Amino acid sequence: MNNVCKFLLAITALLTSVMLNAKTDSTAVSSNTAQKRAKVAVVLSGGGAKGMAHIGVLKVLERAGIPVDIITGTSMGSIIGGLYSIGYNAHALDSMVRVQDWSYVITDKEDMRRQSLNDRQKQNTYLYSTGLAIGKQDKQGGGIIKGKNLAELFQQLCVGFTDSLDFSRDLRIPFACVATNIIDNSEVDFHSGRLPQAMRASMAIPAAFSPVRIGDMVLVDGGLKNNYPADIAREMGAEVIIGVTVQGTPKVAEDMNSTMSILSQIIDVNCKNKLDENLAITDLHLQVDTKGYGSASFSQAAIDTLIRRGEELAMSHWDDIIALKKRIGIDESFRPTILHPLRPKVMTEKQRVTSYTFENMTPQAERFLRQKFHLDRNDSIDAKLTQELTTSMRVDLFYQTAECRLVPEGDGVHVVLTAGNRKSVQLHAGVRFDTEEYAAVQLGLDIPMKTTVPVNADITLRLGKRMMARGEITVHPRSFTRPTLSYTFHRNDVDIYMDGDLDYNIRYNQFQAEFLPINFDLRHFNLQMGLRWDYMHYRNKLGSETAMQVTLENEHFYSYRARLNYNSEDDWYFPSRGSRFKAEYAYLTDNFAQLNDKPGMSEVNVNWRTSLSIGSRFTLQPMLYGRLLFGSTIPPVFSNTIGGDWFGHYVEQQMPFAGIGNIEYANHQFVAAQLQAQQRIGGNSYVLLRVAGAQHANRLKELLDYRTLLGGQIAYYYNTIVGPVGATVGYSNRTKKPYFYINLGYEF
Repeated sequence: MNNVCKFLLAITALLTSVMLNAKTDSTAVSSNTAQKRAKVAVVLSGGGAKGMAHIGVLKVLERAGIPVDIITGTSMGSIIGGLYSIGYNAHALDSMVRVQDWSYVITDKEDMRRQSLNDRQKQNTYLYSTGLAIGKQDKQGGGIIKGKNLAELFQQLCVGFTDSLDFSRDLRIPFACVATNIIDNSEVDFHSGRLPQAMRASMAIPAAFSPVRIGDMVLVDGGLKNNYPADIAREMGAEVIIGVTVQGTPKVAEDMNSTMSILSQIIDVNCKNKLDENLAITDLHLQVDTKGYGSASFSQAAIDTLIRRGEELAMSHWDDIIALKKRIGIDESFRPTILHPLRPKVMTEKQRVTSYTFENMTPQAERFLRQKFHLDRNDSIDAKLTQELTTSMRVDLFYQTAECRLVPEGDGVHVVLTAGNRKSVQLHAGVRFDTEEYAAVQLGLDIPMKTTVPVNADITLRLGKRMMARGEITVHPRSFTRPTLSYTFHRNDVDIYMDGDLDYNIRYNQFQAEFLPINFDLRHFNLQMGLRWDYMHYRNKLGSETAMQVTLENEHFYSYRARLNYNSEDDWYFPSRGSRFKAEYAYLTDNFAQLNDKPGMSEVNVNWRTSLSIGSRFTLQPMLYGRLLFGSTIPPVFSNTIGGDWFGHYVEQQMPFAGIGNIEYANHQFVAAQLQAQQRIGGNSYVLLRVAGAQHANRLKELLDYRTLLGGQIAYYYNTIVGPVGATVGYSNRTKKPYFYINLGYEF
């Protein structure tokens, strides 16, 4: 028995030794080599987007066969270093940062790929959106950006490492990062905890991103105390330190000529804390040239250039790196085992679910998620389901932030769904300018109700030449349909042109109530069916004698409506792939059955567009559209109108037509075809060439008897964070004169 015990103890000791060596030596160097060589640390500085250069340096270190035993970082250096420490090699990091939509990641917007059509339209209408907490202080506040998309990205990339861990013992490479506690202005060094939370705290740029609160600490960007934490690497046992910094050359007085330059200088000065002392203990310091780029340079072109510059700088020090291998104590031919990305299992394969935990959620919210996603019957989870769960928590249940953690448990994972504060009001603000209406402002409020079944109130106010106020109540049951009741007031001030010349101006108030018991609002698809009431109150009409002969009396209408909307385009304004299709049928009456004691008016309205990419920058977009009106009585207020760049921009029935800038009446039967060529220049500039032709008549059988309308226009637009900014020049055989149009901002 003693011999058996001794044998089991020997086997246990051997297995323990092998496991410890496998975990401790992250580069898979043999134990004999590990004992003889020096411990190597890589230290990565902060710098926002400029920190992408770290990836290029890591590529060269891997190529040279430099083992990495310790890694420390601050801000962007903590993100690159943290992901490297759990197994992403430099090439995996390169691929990961290039595929991210950073314009989404560094904002609090909802992911358009997972939003309904209505939500996507809001996101492409408003310049700014923010949420407030219900009935309690907003502990996620303190910055313009709450960072919920960054936090979600870190959760996804760190699956398997999201629970509380010892960063020296439980990660593939011992890791540490730095944050600043603004309560007492102290440095906080993360050697343990939740890795995604530590990275998020380290890069929380004050005022830009909300701080991370842990206990009594309020944590912001670690660069304010220790932007280049070589001293921490030394404390962790590093004997050789390779450091990378991305700060630019010091600014002089002549550079202080803008608010951003002054703010940048304040941050840069504070980031010099401990810098000289830490550089003094660095064996190889690589200072990447990031001139021309800033902390927010997250464009694809900037990322490509910054990674390349990091790689080029490291290659220029190739001889120094090879010489350093000798000091480390390894042969020049030595190559460590390349770390493999964690994606195969935790990012793409389904994981078996052992149990669910719902944190900071009401029983009603938990029941909603369980029933909507069939969690009681669903015994597995993947990246897609985690994203759908967090999106539903924010969109359907109105939580400001949502988190889904997968904690290893036995042969599966324990799923922890954590909700932030509930929203009381989601505030949206938009502003635009064009040469037709001049300035306009639109404000929106989304107000979630405290009800068992989620209910949302939506209030919209538009100020400008066309004033609008709208209130809407939407019920969010577990099924896809969202019954909606709305009431809208329009104060219209519309100029009507005739062959390019102003004919008259009409001012009227439109009161509209609509009930949609059927409202399927999905990612690409929206179907609505219901009843609408319209009341027209005409204020005055000014213009030509011919126009003034038409008398307008206040009138009301009841209409039955069915609308189908499909949109798979990859961009709301400048798509390069995908299609959109919209069709509507309405039956208009004044007593639910007839119009002026005759059969009611029927309206058929259809438009279709698809994008055909030719290369990476050029896109052809054919479009067919039309509006057909049938009935013995066609109220003038519902007659066809054409002109401008967008459907329904000034009045509901407006259809665009290339070459016509203002609203003109068209006959009751109108069909058109358009071809647009879209050329992207650089990253965000677009040149658009559009030609269109149309036929219109008062009777369908006479459609080809009238002269064909022809028009064309050319436009230049720059796609900015505040919306499209550009100008258009057009000409048509209807107006027989050129027109010029300027647009600044999102369309509404």
